[in-house]
Amino acid sequence: MSTTEQGGGAAPGVPATVAVVGGGTMGAGIVQQFLTRGADVVLVEATAEAAEAGRARVAAGLDRARRRGKIDAEPAAYLARLRTVTTPADIPADAGLVVEAVPERPELKIAVLTAAEAAVGEDTVLASNTSSLSVTELAAALQRPARFLGTHFFNPVPASKLVELVVAPETDEAVLTSARAWVAALGKTEVVVRDAPGFATSRLGVMLGLEAIRMVEEGVASPADIDTAMELGYRHPMGPLRLTDLVGLDVRLAIAEYLAAELGDRFAPPELLRRMVAEGRLGRKSGRGFHTWDEGE
Repeated sequence: MSTTEQGGGAAPGVPATVAVVGGGTMGAGIVQQFLTRGADVVLVEATAEAAEAGRARVAAGLDRARRRGKIDAEPAAYLARLRTVTTPADIPADAGLVVEAVPERPELKIAVLTAAEAAVGEDTVLASNTSSLSVTELAAALQRPARFLGTHFFNPVPASKLVELVVAPETDEAVLTSARAWVAALGKTEVVVRDAPGFATSRLGVMLGLEAIRMVEEGVASPADIDTAMELGYRHPMGPLRLTDLVGLDVRLAIAEYLAAELGDRFAPPELLRRMVAEGRLGRKSGRGFHTWDEGE
């Protein structure tokens, strides 16, 4: 049974207009999720070519959802509400929500968020889809930090049931309330955490993933057997190494380096992880990581 909106405006709780900055895997998934709940979405990318690639990712995701019976309408019906632009200055001033989904580099996120803030009205909520960076530090660069929070979506966004809402000391309670409402309208469950390195999910998930990588490095067991042990023995829906492939080994390495700097050597990346990233074995997006991935998986 479908849970989507096919027309007639956004679902209750969902902003009528949403902007997403960054059309990579995560950004495209976030765009798809809001489109299927009736919002008009503006996708911001750095170039026309990148914007078109982002639009293609959204279209491919909608096509998969249609084949699996997750949406009722044809992808074109949703894509008609998607517009692409190449600068945050073109975000509509009346957008209810702007979600930044660019790579995990503080200087890049700050540049995007400050540019978006300059384009929108005082009531627009700004959000960062960061998985580990300090929301408090990002908020400090803004003129209206009370209108900002972290919104950590999970990959793949359409299928994941969780959004981690991260509040900085200055985040307004009304902003958190509205975020809870649209997370629920997206068909997901929120957890609320205060700003801390790695929040709740990345801190625990990365630690498990790093230990699994060390076990491979030490020859304790194969990646497939480690994953199977956690899936069947602990009922994890996906083993830690397959999840590392899905997230991207380069992404996991960057998060581990940040957490090691903030929390100590227990998060130090294993040399095997560094070597695999240097070799271009990044997981699903490169076709090979701890597992081999077929195109379309």
